[in-house]
Amino acid sequence: MEIQGKLIELSDTTQVTDTFRKREFVVEYADNPQYPEYLKFECIQDRCDLLNSFQVGQELTISFNLKGRKWVDRQGVTKYFNSLQAWRIQPAATEATAPPPAAETPAPSSSNNENLLSASDEEDDLPF
Repeated sequence: MEIQGKLIELSDTTQVTDTFRKREFVVEYADNPQYPEYLKFECIQDRCDLLNSFQVGQELTISFNLKGRKWVDRQGVTKYFNSLQAWRIQPAATEATAPPPAAETPAPSSSNNENLLSASDEEDDLPF
C-alpha cells in the first residue's frame, strides 16, 4: 500500500528489547482536506534509519504493510491490534519534478485538406 501525506510528528528510535527496535511517526493524510486523518506509522529494525533525512512539515510518500495481531490477555480476553509498518519513505513528488507537458502538435494547413476548419473556427474549444 502507498499514501502521500505531511510528516507531523517524528519520534526517536526506541530499543524495545536487545534485538528489536522501532521508530514511530505521524502523517497527516488529507484525502478529504476538510477532514484530515492523522495516521501513526512505525518503522522496525533497520528501517528506523529511513526517517533520518526527513523533517516535520515535509510531504512524504510512504509505502507500508498493514499488520494485524491477535493477543489473549491473562484473563482470557482476546484483543486485536493493527499497525502500519513503513518499508519505504520518499519525498513526495512535486510539480517541479513532474514531467513536462507534451508539446502541442501544430494543426495541419488548410491546403492539405479542404474539410479543415477556417482560422476563425480553430479558436473554438471543441475538437470537431
